[in-house]
Amino acid sequence: MRAERITNEWRDKLAAENHPCKLIFVTPDYYEERPKGCMNGWGNLFLDITPDGTALPCHSARQLPITFPNVREQSIEQIWKHSMGFNKFRGFDWMPEPCQSCDEKEKDFGGCRCQAYMLTGDMYATDPVCAKSPQHHLVTDAVERANAQPVEAPTAQPIVFRNPKNSKRLHGSRLAREGP
Repeated sequence: MRAERITNEWRDKLAAENHPCKLIFVTPDYYEERPKGCMNGWGNLFLDITPDGTALPCHSARQLPITFPNVREQSIEQIWKHSMGFNKFRGFDWMPEPCQSCDEKEKDFGGCRCQAYMLTGDMYATDPVCAKSPQHHLVTDAVERANAQPVEAPTAQPIVFRNPKNSKRLHGSRLAREGP
């Protein structure tokens, strides 16, 4: 609630200044009872090509212990239709219980594979965000610990450019006038 309130305050401030920046707020999965339909289902709608040509079914998939194809070696059609990386979590056959028999599996697609892997070490695990997951305690415990911590206001930090040429882009700003 605090993060959403702060986001809305900044939206109002930016709108009052006619600033072109748009702030998008997405409630973190940790504060939900069900996972979001990650990428609208693995290999269902999204394809990301990295600078080295690796094709991914989501922007975070590279962290998984899966070998993904490369557009320099295969056509996008071949990758999309036939690669193991894109077919691994398509559909519902891969899902463990309770996902396999869940009436929401066509809505959440079993949750996020990357999130499941990062929290449990098992990319096939039921996403721990889901209240039906046997490992849901990993999320509820983390939220409880986070909420028990005092919230301190961040201290303002100056922008430090590693490349002085970048400061020229800030025409009219204090940094451009005064330098780094």
